[in-house]
Amino acid sequence: MSTIIAGTPVTAGLGALFATHGMTKKTVVLFDEHTRKLYGDELLRTLTNEGFQYKELVVPAREASKSFSAAYRLYGTMIEADVDRSWNLLAVGGGVVGDLGGFIAASYYRGIPVIQLPTTLLAMTDSSIGGKVAINHPLGKNLIGFFHLPELVLIDPSYLKTLPEREIYSGMAEVVKYGFIADEDFLSFLDLHFKAITELQEPWLTEAVKKSAFIKDDVVTKDFREENGLRATLNFGHTFAHGLEKLAEYRHLRHGEAVTIGMVCALFLSHNLGYLDTVSLERGLSILKKFRFPKGLLKRRFLDIDSNILLENMFSDKKKLDKKLRFVLLKTLGEAFLLEENVDDKQALKAIDESKTFFSGKRLH
Repeated sequence: MSTIIAGTPVTAGLGALFATHGMTKKTVVLFDEHTRKLYGDELLRTLTNEGFQYKELVVPAREASKSFSAAYRLYGTMIEADVDRSWNLLAVGGGVVGDLGGFIAASYYRGIPVIQLPTTLLAMTDSSIGGKVAINHPLGKNLIGFFHLPELVLIDPSYLKTLPEREIYSGMAEVVKYGFIADEDFLSFLDLHFKAITELQEPWLTEAVKKSAFIKDDVVTKDFREENGLRATLNFGHTFAHGLEKLAEYRHLRHGEAVTIGMVCALFLSHNLGYLDTVSLERGLSILKKFRFPKGLLKRRFLDIDSNILLENMFSDKKKLDKKLRFVLLKTLGEAFLLEENVDDKQALKAIDESKTFFSGKRLH
């Protein structure tokens, strides 16, 4: 559905690439404060050398930038700069910039093209691909948005060298997710090369990034608007994760950290409901055991939280239908499905409690 290009430097020949995709050399470039500092000068120099006309926008590097107020301010700047529908928007950053940039592109002049230039592992493998763009509301994350596919997704794994370890592990959660839901061989590859990938060693890093991106693109192509349940499988672990993120006020817990915890919960739930066998459960848990969290984070943001309160907060998940939680479960490693029937609260609580025991180090065979 989107053209995904991975390489270093990925911005080489940008003018010709835009022309091939029917886009002009008039670009709004959206950074956050971090990506502007890290990559801005070089990227804007490239655009100048390629003959682009551009307007630079910068937002604070925080989740709060995904808001109506931030979007409204950026619309005003673009209008004042005479940006019209002949322009496009290049979003340079992680999930916040990608979501915000996509939301603005989808709504400005009823839609202008968006190009995603992700700079985090999470964005390269997940949020920049698939065309779901949104902003947050105080009552929930990503509740207001569009389906707006990027014309291009430009992935340069060398950008990851600027990331702290915490962000690498956060992104790795989505990478591992693809193995769980769609490709057992890829899961085995990740298990074998986990340390090398998290240390950004080549060729394993680029292989993991490209494989993840193409798995997501394939799923999105087959079910763009979540009409047959396939795209929903991308949310493995996310029903639990969104509850954790809400409790952490979308600030104190990275998305990937919440997803890592959520996948452990989903593995236990898949097993307890009779879908996933014990050997597969243990193998899945052994891979997730490799993840690292900042000191004390697991205790504060999961282990010390009352399981009933977590369950209550999961009901704010945008994926609930008729006040019913939707869980993505595994039949086997590499095959996920959306469970259509309701899950008893006691089963969800049991999975949460077992995950707490697992993370406490009391359970791993």
